[in-house]
Amino acid sequence: MRLVKTRSFIADYEALPAEVRRRVDQKLRFLAENIAHPSPRVKRVRRWEGVLEGSVNMSYRFLFQITTGAYALLRVGKHDILDRL
Repeated sequence: MRLVKTRSFIADYEALPAEVRRRVDQKLRFLAENIAHPSPRVKRVRRWEGVLEGSVNMSYRFLFQITTGAYALLRVGKHDILDRL
């Protein structure tokens, strides 16, 4: 599946430490290949209808929505990113 990065996602991503960016890239490759891949541990976000989250590591996650033919990447950061959606 194709990944579409929003401006918010790009700004968040650029602010991350290099090691975390590397992990984000890895998890996004898994997501693009197979949403059911166990590594990103994708699940629905209860607070926001239609928003899903994937885990980067124990401290970071990314938020996305499924659109026609793509995953729209919304935000990436520490677990408080839901407050900034």
